[in-house]
Amino acid sequence: MNQPKEVRTGGRSARVQESIHSAVRQLLKEHERANVTVPMVATLAGVTPSTIYRRWGDLNVLLADVALERMRPDTEPLATGSLRGDIQAWAEQYLDEMNSEPGRNMMRDVQSSPTKGTCVQILGAQLRIILERHRGHVDQLPDIDRLLNVIVAPVVFRILFAEAPLTLEQLNEQIDLAHWANKPPCDTRPRSDHGRA
Repeated sequence: MNQPKEVRTGGRSARVQESIHSAVRQLLKEHERANVTVPMVATLAGVTPSTIYRRWGDLNVLLADVALERMRPDTEPLATGSLRGDIQAWAEQYLDEMNSEPGRNMMRDVQSSPTKGTCVQILGAQLRIILERHRGHVDQLPDIDRLLNVIVAPVVFRILFAEAPLTLEQLNEQIDLAHWANKPPCDTRPRSDHGRA
């Protein structure tokens, strides 16, 4: 599987990439994913199929590249006035977007990406904006990895592998787990009788 080559921002390369990405997005609106082919993309983008094969290697890698680009947000996460509210608004929007048909297709396409970790970087950057917004106003901020593991991972797992996605109530329970994760837990282990006379 080829890894997409780095593209300079601006210039002919960027225009060609945008033309190809745009063609993919248009074709996915008009056709079932399984019916989209490299020659169709090339024709609509005004390039030769070899241009696509040279840059991406195959259709799956191209679809993954387009999906990753779609995952990048257009705006910053909503500011609600509280850390809990910001995380909740972001998580509810993420659940809603990923649970849609385009979101499910995007997750399937991203799995073909040869650049592992890109989704974590994209989502982590969004969460970092939220956390930085509240730095100095909250005693202890949750860890980004904790937010990804406790909120994002169950959302994705349930959408892809369960009969139903998380409910909003379940999502809020996960947010509470992640939000309060840095508080010292109560010691609920049974006390040892050692040392007693």
